[in-house]
Amino acid sequence: MDRTERFYRIDRLLRDNRVVTIDRFLDDLSVSRATFKRDLEYMRDRLNAPIEWDREAGGYRFVEQHSGAPEYELPGLWFNESEILALLSMESLLKEIEPGLLGPRLEPLKARLSSLIESTSHSADEVRKRIRVLHMGSRSRDIRFFEQIALALMNRRRLHLDYFVRSRDELTHRDVSPQRLVHYRDNWYLDAWCHSAEAVRSFALDAVEGARVLDESAIEVPEDDLDRLLGAGYGIFSGEKVQWAKLRFSSQRARWVAAEEWHPQQRSSFDEAGRYILEVPYSQDPELMMDILKHGAEVEVLSPPELRERVALQLSAAAHQYRA
Repeated sequence: MDRTERFYRIDRLLRDNRVVTIDRFLDDLSVSRATFKRDLEYMRDRLNAPIEWDREAGGYRFVEQHSGAPEYELPGLWFNESEILALLSMESLLKEIEPGLLGPRLEPLKARLSSLIESTSHSADEVRKRIRVLHMGSRSRDIRFFEQIALALMNRRRLHLDYFVRSRDELTHRDVSPQRLVHYRDNWYLDAWCHSAEAVRSFALDAVEGARVLDESAIEVPEDDLDRLLGAGYGIFSGEKVQWAKLRFSSQRARWVAAEEWHPQQRSSFDEAGRYILEVPYSQDPELMMDILKHGAEVEVLSPPELRERVALQLSAAAHQYRA
């Protein structure tokens, strides 16, 4: 019987009996007195189990938890993929927070996360050693104006942004009404109504060169409209004019791509040769082209013709560099 199973057995014995003696625990668990004491201490300190010794009855029992006390919860027998990813990702994010006003409040949370990670029969260090969460493709984490942007967002105030447009190598200045913050592909973006363009736009926070909270109230864009404008396109590129790209992957690459979700509304099938046909909507193509090009010769754009031509030109230019 491993440690987690013993936790569940101790819990069941206490729930089925008003009081449980030490001898009953030792006989049922087949462990030493020292091991039982360690298990009991762990359940009390790490899992917040309300277990107390009843001197008169000569055994242990559950007592009623005080109001506001941390909730008692037994660990899962093992984590599923989403649980371990969530725990290790949260721990990773907390480690990146520099010391500040939140420090004293975060320490108990860090300790609780660590106890959850190690609450199986494996230690937290062993889990961290054997399971890694890698954040690839993220840009600079030095987002200088995150606090001002978040403040304007939550207080429903407009923002003046000095925003660097990478595609044009140009610094622009605009007023926006922030709607929501989005963490996408390990980067932060602000969905906002741009008063200059009079349209919804997404702004990469690491490209914000300056941010100032304005006195004017932010206009509100209904959430359904945000989803319609931003969710219909591909990735972070918005627009109401939506086209559908039809891609054909080789039968070999299909083994991987068929398990991927490129867009919530995607359509897919296999042809008679075992090649994977994927159709995705897009309004602007920069991000879609990046995802297509990374598959090289293993994918072919079937339609629309203009997307097929743009991808072909990029591949031709890349091949020319190597021929040169």
